Amino acid sequence: MYNKNHNRLLLGGGIAVCLLIAVTSLCLGNVHFTPVQLISLFRGQGDKVSRSILLYARLPRTLASLAAGAGLAVSGAVLQNVLANRLASPGIIGVNAGAGLGVTLCCAAGALSGLAVSCAAFGGSLITVLFIFLFSHRTNASKTTVILGGVALNSILNAVCESVTVLDTDVAMLSIDFRVGGFSAVSYMRLLPAAGLIALALAVLFTLCNELDVVTLGDETAQGVGLRVGRYRMLFLVLAALLAGAAVSFAGLLGFVGLIVPHFVRRFTGNESGRLLPMCAVAGAGFVTLCDMAARLLFAPYELPVGILMSVVGGPVFLYMLIRHKGGHAG
Repeated sequence: MYNKNHNRLLLGGGIAVCLLIAVTSLCLGNVHFTPVQLISLFRGQGDKVSRSILLYARLPRTLASLAAGAGLAVSGAVLQNVLANRLASPGIIGVNAGAGLGVTLCCAAGALSGLAVSCAAFGGSLITVLFIFLFSHRTNASKTTVILGGVALNSILNAVCESVTVLDTDVAMLSIDFRVGGFSAVSYMRLLPAAGLIALALAVLFTLCNELDVVTLGDETAQGVGLRVGRYRMLFLVLAALLAGAAVSFAGLLGFVGLIVPHFVRRFTGNESGRLLPMCAVAGAGFVTLCDMAARLLFAPYELPVGILMSVVGGPVFLYMLIRHKGGHAG
């Protein structure tokens, strides 16, 4: 059903749409640019104010939305495959909240560099995803129980994070934008280290698609073909945590990206990771950039945090999927 030509056409079309969204995001705002003006500004021509708007406000914001969307979408797809649950995603099972707690504690300690924040976010997300994995493995929990346990853990981590911000008003001021999720305050200093980690994790995952497919088939099948299931499952969980943590470190607590995008993409690519993961990266990048652009423009001159917009869209989609899949099983 899914031949190579179909996959190349689908991926090429997705990349083209994603690039179109990115260029439109660079062009539109309080100050509009045409594509021709964009080229001139990138070449160093035009007035200084326009170049500053493009290079230091709109470009990092667009790059951040592309990187965050790709990272969160692929992280969600990997978690769904490894945990064998279509309702798993970084935002729902607490991975984003763990990364958020890591960033909050990092800010409370006074470490505000981009690399320190990225490492703290990765550490928090990794601890969370390992806890979910151990919980599901040791208790032999059902798919529904894993999701509900993740929701409970998400609430606990958010409560701890809120407690820290209440006790330290300086951290509260730093984390307001972070908690709702958005790109209005993104900077190259915070973006570049995290984007490098996202690119590294994606590159590793794209080379391990066959192994991910085998792990998805179950322990007995994987062991039958000689795959060390435990090691690869742990590696995929670490990479998923790295993607989510790096994205959260500069994007804040964006919800539902890792749930909606893989669910949508699977309709066109099927479940094979070699097709699913690259398309999730492209679709996630375009989706988050489109949502951020809508959040900037719909209520201009005011701006709605993109995290709020995604929650409004993602909440009903999650309820629909919960009913359709009945706790993770295909309906």
